[in-house]
Amino acid sequence: HVQLVESGGGSVEAGGSLSLSCAIFGLSGENTCMGWFRQAPGAEREGVAAVSSRLRTTNYATSVKGRFTLSPDHSKNTMYLQMNNLKPEDTGMYYCAAEPSPVPQPLALHEYRHWGRGTQVTVS
Repeated sequence: HVQLVESGGGSVEAGGSLSLSCAIFGLSGENTCMGWFRQAPGAEREGVAAVSSRLRTTNYATSVKGRFTLSPDHSKNTMYLQMNNLKPEDTGMYYCAAEPSPVPQPLALHEYRHWGRGTQVTVS
């Protein structure tokens, strides 16, 4: 049984920082692909950042490049998202997702079967 649990969301003023964590249970290995997604009120869920462990590549959405950093910790089966210089448009529910093998489009929702329940980020 695969379970993903996000934590670290909260409220922050524009320009501030937050760090999100995603603990992954029941899924591990060098082939794991993990990603962060977000959904703003009234909007579709979108890819934010994703990492393919085996390929050692990290992908970022254009809107967060240079501000967000995804860091996997395979020893803890945990993935982190450091978010700096936050903007009001970063507000939304943030979800982590994982797959046991590399996927063709790491920032695409349809590539992932395993999802967490989300953590809220509010930037004012």
